[in-house]
Amino acid sequence: MNQVNRVVAILFFLLLLVFFVGLGLFPTDMVNWLQVQLSTLTNHIARFQAFDPTNFNLARIAVVVAALLVFLPLLMAEFSRRSEALVRLQTSTGAAQVTTDSVGRRLAWHLDQLADVITVTPAVRSRGELVDVVLDVETSPEIDVPMKTEEVMLVTREIVEDRMGLKMGKLDVRIRHSDYPEVF
Repeated sequence: MNQVNRVVAILFFLLLLVFFVGLGLFPTDMVNWLQVQLSTLTNHIARFQAFDPTNFNLARIAVVVAALLVFLPLLMAEFSRRSEALVRLQTSTGAAQVTTDSVGRRLAWHLDQLADVITVTPAVRSRGELVDVVLDVETSPEIDVPMKTEEVMLVTREIVEDRMGLKMGKLDVRIRHSDYPEVF
């Protein structure tokens, strides 16, 4: 649904952009063009109504129903509350669910404790019983990247699998170095 909303919004804003750029560059021409288009549309509607009033009324009803069927679900989907993503956890005595937000906060806290790690921004997604994790890690510029990546991956797996009891899916670590300190 997000993709549909994004495409509709992009097309709408692109149309508005073209209209207002045209209005700014050629104000009288744009207003005249708009008046001609609206009068042409008004003439077509009046002819259609005079020619066949029954089909005209049916067309009006069809336009209203189509608008309601298309735009109401889009509006409802946009304003509906999104539930938190949950990860299923199977224990020996039953089942539990953990929010992906909780997993992300726990990972951020533990990974922030590692040496040379400045900030961690986790993105956690649930795929049923599996947890996919993308970590954006900012480190000091002098680290050994392969070693730090391995350390971050090991700690992440320990937290997710051993301490939280979840099953690890995909793990992606993106290392970004902070700036070197300025030398005076």
